[in-house]
Amino acid sequence: MTIKINRLARNGSQKEITSRQGILPLTIQKDREVQGIGMGVLSDGTPYLNQRGLAALCGVQNAHIGTISSQWHDVDQKPRLQAVKNILGKIGPTKHAPHIELTHKSVIHFCYPADVCLAILEYYAFDAGANVSATARDNYRKLAGSKLQDMIYQQVGYDPSGADRFHKWHERLELNYQSAPKGFFHVFNEANTIIYELIIAGAEIGEKFVVDISIGTYWSKYWEDSGLAEEYDVRRKYPHRYPDSHPQAKANPHESWCYPIAALGDFRMWLQEEYLEGGKFRNYLQGKVKKGDLPPSFAELALEVLEPPRLA
Repeated sequence: MTIKINRLARNGSQKEITSRQGILPLTIQKDREVQGIGMGVLSDGTPYLNQRGLAALCGVQNAHIGTISSQWHDVDQKPRLQAVKNILGKIGPTKHAPHIELTHKSVIHFCYPADVCLAILEYYAFDAGANVSATARDNYRKLAGSKLQDMIYQQVGYDPSGADRFHKWHERLELNYQSAPKGFFHVFNEANTIIYELIIAGAEIGEKFVVDISIGTYWSKYWEDSGLAEEYDVRRKYPHRYPDSHPQAKANPHESWCYPIAALGDFRMWLQEEYLEGGKFRNYLQGKVKKGDLPPSFAELALEVLEPPRLA
């Protein structure tokens, strides 16, 4: 497989998202199985193989990799462990553990970071004595250096620069940024600041996380309840479209409300005071957590970023 990734990966020892309370727990951002090799990328950008995938790459039984993990902290270190740790020691600081255990989609995953995988692969390729594996040797020659992490990024569709986080939002912008008629604004474009902050915080904006629908629903009710049409004139419908990557695209175009631009100041005041500070955004995020579309840790961070602190 041809690898064409020229950007440097983010440092896997650093967490991507921090909050006033500390570092948020890691999650699996992307995962895939390719020819029996389970792989993925963690939320901090760390590429990994799962235990069975690493065993397949090394040409050994899964239990051999599991033994390395289970004996990592033994007082009397076996030669195999000493050799693997020595290889890792030449790369960077000592690892507390060879794998990271995470629950993803209700399944426990044992994630071995790419640098650990390469150390174990090198051991079975050259240093395992009678247990040296021709499979490990061949794979090490193909994947040494940064090639393993590049292969994982390519196979799971991950851009280590972080630019792909904005892809689905940009798709919608390209389809809709000029769709409201002259003299009117639509909620979708006015939600840009909130969406940007959410993406930077780590949210995966896509077909399951369309916060502008939540904003638009609440604003529409406020518009009607407050009789704002009498003050600013009537609102109108405009065709809103979803990109092909969204299942909502099947019903394109969707009729959506746009509002007289004279009401834009009132909308922005309402967005700050009623939607963000009034608890509606909090309720939206909590609903996504209950459905499993967002981890609780992200909802906490998003509220911290966009909901102003309450005075005691």
